[in-house]
Amino acid sequence: MTTLLVKNADLLITMNPGRDQIAGGGLFVRDNAIEQVGATSDLPATADTVIDARGMVVLPGLVNTHHHLYQTLTRCLAQDDGLFGWLTTLYPIWARMNAEAVYVSAKVGLAELLLSGCTTSSDHLYLYPNGSRIDDEIRAAQELGIRFHATRGSMSLGESQGGLPPDSVVESEADILKDSQRAIEIFHQPQRHSMVRVALAPCSPFSVTPDLMRESAAMARSYGVRLHTHLAETLDEEQFCLETFGQRPVDYVESLGWTGNDVWHAHCVHMSEREIALFARTSTGVAHCPNSNMRLGSGIAPVVAWREAGVPAGLGVDGSASNDSSHMLAEARQAMLLQRVRGGAGAMSAQGALELATLGGAAVLGRDDIGALVPGMAADFIAYRQDRLEFTGAQHDPLAALVFCTPVNVDLSVVNGQVRVKDGWIVDLDLPPLIQRHNAISRAMIRDELLPR
Repeated sequence: MTTLLVKNADLLITMNPGRDQIAGGGLFVRDNAIEQVGATSDLPATADTVIDARGMVVLPGLVNTHHHLYQTLTRCLAQDDGLFGWLTTLYPIWARMNAEAVYVSAKVGLAELLLSGCTTSSDHLYLYPNGSRIDDEIRAAQELGIRFHATRGSMSLGESQGGLPPDSVVESEADILKDSQRAIEIFHQPQRHSMVRVALAPCSPFSVTPDLMRESAAMARSYGVRLHTHLAETLDEEQFCLETFGQRPVDYVESLGWTGNDVWHAHCVHMSEREIALFARTSTGVAHCPNSNMRLGSGIAPVVAWREAGVPAGLGVDGSASNDSSHMLAEARQAMLLQRVRGGAGAMSAQGALELATLGGAAVLGRDDIGALVPGMAADFIAYRQDRLEFTGAQHDPLAALVFCTPVNVDLSVVNGQVRVKDGWIVDLDLPPLIQRHNAISRAMIRDELLPR
């Protein structure tokens, strides 16, 4: 067994049920779990590894509930399009990916997330061209040491069958279900503090059939894994569902068995009071992606109404081609500010935004072992120095500074008891050559050239 002691933090933000904040606080970790939390004077004096967090604010690692890591390859394209136009522009470019492109883009995107304070991320990979597999991004996550929820996405409804994506990027439903089963059986780890979990995630109502939605739900529930998809993101999607299925998006997925405490949906911008009540009653979760919703002009999601009704809600950075970044603190800040645009200056506090980014995200992913600094939780935590330029004048409220001020990168990140970011740098990762390779692949894809060897 190994031990880790964090001591002398200027402020320890626990996110425990009482939302306690401990001045001069610290943590004692044994192996990968938190054993003690409290004032430094109340903790063991020594450990195998000791981190003096003097001058820092320490808090639980942030949880990202929706992303498309491969989209780091195609930032800043279709800059003025809404969702459907943006997708039809990008689908042919994404069709040029191969296994290396998926792996390299995942490693870049996860590195960006890790530096932003994210310690647990989900990802929605829903197209698999040229031999790529979900295995490629799971390998990247394992190498970086970040906790990872891989969702085996899918598209089966091509243009020739009335769907939005070109036929070149869809799969047969038999192949989708076969590989979904393979991914669960190989990679899913259901145990507490697990590092990799798998969910099934048909892409959207306009890119898969009702049969695939039903079959995916049946398979997921037979294995005890979760379900994920995009839902009610835009008014175009709402119109598609009304014309194609005769139902609004939420009614459509409910009819297919896609509500419940094992389901979470991305976006849900356009929901009625009745639909919000349904999600609350069934404990159906939502990943809120404010930057992407603004970038694509999709609208402002009713986050305050979700929270008041009891809908599980977390944050997602969404794809790096519709954000166009992967920064969890930036997402928390935007969530707070956007709700104030919708509901006034008191609509959401900094505390509320951080709850979405920690406990909220944990609940959406179905985890009770992350999101707070309490004994028994996974040792996932982050720390920021308080003497940085961006926080000047805000030392009186370190928690508020994290959300109100310019989003910054972490100085320290520990995931599963292992130091993954130290002094602002990812441990054991040489970033420059990774970035160089990523940019070479990106340029080739965008220019429709052969991918570099």
